[in-house]
Amino acid sequence: MHEIYAKGILSPKNGMNIYRGCSHGCIYCDSRSKCYGMTHAFEDIEVKINAPELLEQALRRKKQRCMIGTGAMCDPYLHIEEKLLLTRRCLEIIDRYGFGLSIQTKSARILRDLDLLKSINEKAKCVVQMTLTTHDESLCRLVEPNVSTTSERVEVLRIMRRKKIPTVVWLCPILPVLNDTPENLLGILHDCLAAGVKGILCFGMGMTLREGDREYYYDALDRHFPGLKEKYISLYGNAYVIDSPNAAKLFRIFHSFCREHGIMHRPDEIFAYLNEFPEECFEQTSLF
Repeated sequence: MHEIYAKGILSPKNGMNIYRGCSHGCIYCDSRSKCYGMTHAFEDIEVKINAPELLEQALRRKKQRCMIGTGAMCDPYLHIEEKLLLTRRCLEIIDRYGFGLSIQTKSARILRDLDLLKSINEKAKCVVQMTLTTHDESLCRLVEPNVSTTSERVEVLRIMRRKKIPTVVWLCPILPVLNDTPENLLGILHDCLAAGVKGILCFGMGMTLREGDREYYYDALDRHFPGLKEKYISLYGNAYVIDSPNAAKLFRIFHSFCREHGIMHRPDEIFAYLNEFPEECFEQTSLF
């Protein structure tokens, strides 16, 4: 871990990443790709130590409240967050200024801040997004070794439902040969249904691989699934998009299930929902 003093914290679309790098150890992580220009080791997490101060300055300057997003490139609940509390401090600021929150994670550590998530949702809007990859707990431990298990993440979704905080699941990645089965997909979908998720995002029944990410993934395949790397190379070469041979069948199952149970599943619809700040909050602002 190393600290930096960042010059800014919010992107033009009101997203923020407090950390850069990760300790989760997911074998498929696209954020390892060299195209992102990271100049330090991926596990040597860069900490924007002045993130709360920058966020408060940014929110003070905004003329209108909106949704603030975090977790798109780096999980806000890494192991070091337990000590540093930077995510919590940022949530306190978002809550204090009456902004909304769209937060994405793979960690049950988010439950530590349940009080703030509830407060933000009561004042404006809070959407918790959780990534689910595999219904098989033993496989989860291999492909996502240092993060909350699938069952722990599903329990977070159930708790959010009880607290009336809406949730969205990112169904990804689908790893060819490893979790690209109807059984795995339906296991996750039934978990989502039981947890009352509002939407499920799935951009493809497959994964992506590019320089930096590909080498790390293939090394993990050699360790845990001998011979599988060679099968990938034979099927996909150096392709960026790696679709499962079962993609068409899996997509039919996915869309049919979501339509049957009234779960949002079109990416454009879900992203519109994530970015939409409640109209009644705008109306309340205009009264003052």
